[in-house]
Amino acid sequence: MNLVESLRTHRLLAIVRGKDPAAALRTVHTLTEEGVAAIEVSLTTADALTVIRRARAGLGPDALLGAGTVRSAADAARAVDAGASYLVTPAVVDGLAPYGVPVLMGALTPTEIERALAQGATAIKLFPGSLGGPGYLRALRDPFPEVPFVPVGGVDAQAARDYLDRGAVAVGVGSPLVGDAAEGGDLDGLRARAAEFRRVAAGGTP
Repeated sequence: MNLVESLRTHRLLAIVRGKDPAAALRTVHTLTEEGVAAIEVSLTTADALTVIRRARAGLGPDALLGAGTVRSAADAARAVDAGASYLVTPAVVDGLAPYGVPVLMGALTPTEIERALAQGATAIKLFPGSLGGPGYLRALRDPFPEVPFVPVGGVDAQAARDYLDRGAVAVGVGSPLVGDAAEGGDLDGLRARAAEFRRVAAGGTP
């Protein structure tokens, strides 16, 4: 299953970032155990490339494990070398097409969306989604009906439901899902939140 197919099917992308590499790695494995299919490790995570490399070794070649906060071609090269199977950017970033992996490219305005698509974006990370909210996504669906949008930024369970109802293929969720787990916090709480977000992604209520 490719990235966009997975996003359309599972409707959830987990974003892991933290200051404790071992805890971040545990968080990735816990999310996988709880059925979260697509996981992004932000390059702002401490020793992020090692986390990605070790997670890839543990999860196998088919896991949808990506690198986030990719801001340059150099970031992309290091992330793909570590085992990232897709890249997520916070903005429109040039020069990522040669790395041969899907790119979830950050954009907010219609002009940025057009630029991202011209750069070969596989899907658009609508960021920061909280700036316009679900109503803004709904407005974008008219001029961009075929574009896969993944809102990111401030997406709690209720916002996730609202975005999905308004045409998002998936939502990207960081701290409302991960909490303090990537800092060494409670994994049982992480499991409970993962179950809640999976329920919402499947069409349930928060």
